[in-house]
Amino acid sequence: MVTKEQIHDSSLPVRERMEALIRWKQQEITSALAALDTVTFHTDKWTRGNTGGGGESMVLQNGTTFEKGGVNISIVHGKLPHEAVTRMKADHSNLKESAKDGSVDFFACGLSMVIHPINPHAPTTHANYRYFETTDPETKEVQAWWFGGGADLTPSYLYEEDAKHFHQQHKDALDKFDKDLYPKWKKWCDEYFFIKHRGETRGVGGIFFDDYDEKSPDEILKIVESAFDAFIPAYCPIIAKRKDTPYTPEQKQWQQIRRGRYVEFNLVLDRGTQFGLQTPGSRVESILMSLPATAAWAYDHHPEKGSDEDKLLEVLKNPVEWV
Repeated sequence: MVTKEQIHDSSLPVRERMEALIRWKQQEITSALAALDTVTFHTDKWTRGNTGGGGESMVLQNGTTFEKGGVNISIVHGKLPHEAVTRMKADHSNLKESAKDGSVDFFACGLSMVIHPINPHAPTTHANYRYFETTDPETKEVQAWWFGGGADLTPSYLYEEDAKHFHQQHKDALDKFDKDLYPKWKKWCDEYFFIKHRGETRGVGGIFFDDYDEKSPDEILKIVESAFDAFIPAYCPIIAKRKDTPYTPEQKQWQQIRRGRYVEFNLVLDRGTQFGLQTPGSRVESILMSLPATAAWAYDHHPEKGSDEDKLLEVLKNPVEWV
């Protein structure tokens, strides 16, 4: 049983404290989301071979509030192949490959979640926080380490008060530690979740960071915990407010088209999806859990100028400073 004491026990290695944090948050977040629905999360445990670790996928489907949602944790380890090490060296010059086969020992743990509500007025959300480290194949000492993650909001219909609320919660969480983090990570989120071939962002943003090792690991872990803490108050009140809003078949169809954009980003551009699918022994079902149950692609679709659908597109093409 994971306790909060483990998360805050500075005598433990950071990797163990981060693992405790994601296990704690998985239970906390799934409980909060399930309270908004009439069905519960199904737990699916998996292993990565006999010695490579594993994870736990908690998935909710066909509810009255959420069409599909998953809150997954993974704790995996093993060897990164030479090709992956070569790519990572661009950001982490202290990575040293094994002289024998070019591999590197690694450990990674994280929580990744995507929630797709039924109601087109209720926004999809995504959050992911992770820790990664490599160790010298001979000495077993940590060579390189970093944190990454963030949370973002993807509405089909724009409610400015929802976007402001989501951003404010995350800004407050980061400002406790460093007031430069929110503007930097908000901009990074807008740039990362940009669908290049469409010329629009995936949603109204949030925060995003990667390869982050600019502070001590202990301080970054506290920042990550604070950002994690912001998720439930940032998202759940929005769902409670929007989940029963009346909607038309046309509005549901627009949601399907927006979900198509979500799929395009995740399969074509998302680094996390690509890394997961390229990692030997990875679990495809958990990686592709982020995809919606249904989506649509309408040929050369353009909403009517000045419509609610068009208002969303204007914001996606020109990101807003919400707070």
